[in-house]
Amino acid sequence: MDLAAVVFDLDGVLVDSEQLWDEVRRQVAREWGGRWTDEATGAMQGMSTPEWARYMVEQVGVRGTPDEVAAEVIRRMGDRYRREEVPLLPGAVEAVWALSERWPLGVASSSPPDLIRVVLDAAGIADRFRAVVSSEQVRRGKPAPDVYLAAAAELGVPPERCVAIEDSANGLRAAATAGMTVLAVPSPHYPPPPDALALAAVTVDTVAKVTPELLASL
Repeated sequence: MDLAAVVFDLDGVLVDSEQLWDEVRRQVAREWGGRWTDEATGAMQGMSTPEWARYMVEQVGVRGTPDEVAAEVIRRMGDRYRREEVPLLPGAVEAVWALSERWPLGVASSSPPDLIRVVLDAAGIADRFRAVVSSEQVRRGKPAPDVYLAAAAELGVPPERCVAIEDSANGLRAAATAGMTVLAVPSPHYPPPPDALALAAVTVDTVAKVTPELLASL
């Protein structure tokens, strides 16, 4: 592959926030009359904000409209980020800086745009990314490929010349469906099933191992 750009997921790749999202959604579900299911956590990973908010109302049984549920979850996430240090994953900032010296970078995240900006600004890496796309800005969230296709278009690079760095099952499927070469950094908290991991060209156990040399070898 003639690599031309690299696209990062955010939650679970650069910031250790998947558990935080899960915790906040569970709190809202508990307080707003919902009933959490075993499938809820995995199902919502990668969904856009309208999609997971609708899931919480229709499947988890949270009282309120999807807009009200989304606003409350995002408000609580923002409060946690502002109150506590943004939980960057070890080696994430170093990986972004190293790769940005070789290739243009993008973000394709399911987080709302405001929360993406909070994380990138807190990490001091906002200027390393030429394209930042949220699933809120496309028609469908992951596992649909829309957010990855939009990131590639913003970078001006064909998807097949991009490497996507992902941790979740829905994210791996989204990047692969977009036609990108997929590098998996599986979440130890929510490991993807074997069929999703099989979509990756290579798997590493930490983002610190995502080096220019590794990507150049793909």
